[in-house]
Amino acid sequence: MVNPTSGRGLGARVAPVVRARLESAGLTVDSYETTCAEDVGRISADVVSSGADAVALIGGDGTIHLGAQVLAKSGMPFGVIPAGTGNDFARGLGVPLKDPAAAADLIVAGQTRTIDLAVAKDEFITTVVAGGFDSLVNRRANAMSWPKGNARYTVATLAELRTFTPLEYVITIDDQVIEGPAMLVAVGTGPTYGGGLQICKGADIADGLLDITIIQPVSRLTLLQMFPKLGKGTHLGHPAVRTYRGRSVRIESPGITAYGDGEPLGPLPVDITIAPGALTVLA
Repeated sequence: MVNPTSGRGLGARVAPVVRARLESAGLTVDSYETTCAEDVGRISADVVSSGADAVALIGGDGTIHLGAQVLAKSGMPFGVIPAGTGNDFARGLGVPLKDPAAAADLIVAGQTRTIDLAVAKDEFITTVVAGGFDSLVNRRANAMSWPKGNARYTVATLAELRTFTPLEYVITIDDQVIEGPAMLVAVGTGPTYGGGLQICKGADIADGLLDITIIQPVSRLTLLQMFPKLGKGTHLGHPAVRTYRGRSVRIESPGITAYGDGEPLGPLPVDITIAPGALTVLA
């Protein structure tokens, strides 16, 4: 299944490479191309009911998010060929990000594993739920046509930083209640969002737990300095960063929209739970 518009046309460009690689390995390949968001779920359902051995999805995190709503708990092995802007789901699986033929080889190899998904607002989430400064950045980045790639998140971060002030939260992690101001709250099954920012560094996508990162109030300059550290995960040593693990999380903060896999989920509050082993992947 190909999203031809993902990555500004990257999906369409890599699709022939992937198909040729799969067919050269002796696999029979049926190709489907999406024309709108609704196609992803519809085609996924058709593939699950078709008796196919597996499905490969060429696209970005948004496309994978849509496919996961159908593929989760179906038992259908799912391979991903990263062709989006962030590609955080593929990154979390260890799939080569810039070599579609090598990514296709993982599908040919046929090795499967089950991974966890988060559940929020009745949707499966494959990477991270964001609620705070990061969700505002996500909203701005989604609306931007320039620049391309991960630089879009950097520009959106600088733009949001000009006016941002700490938010008041009530955060419930299992039976623990945390109240007070914070810059952001991120809840993930995997470690990264925003194209490789390791907001939940160390998160294990198959441990049956949610990883929670809270950044407490800091100055705008400190927050700006902290964001480059997210790429390496070295922000975890900062005294304003708190990390937790749990099986359920509730985030409350007025006026903030939650984002999951880079897509808007709806206004807070949001309840997030874990669905252990919900997705079977080829990786």
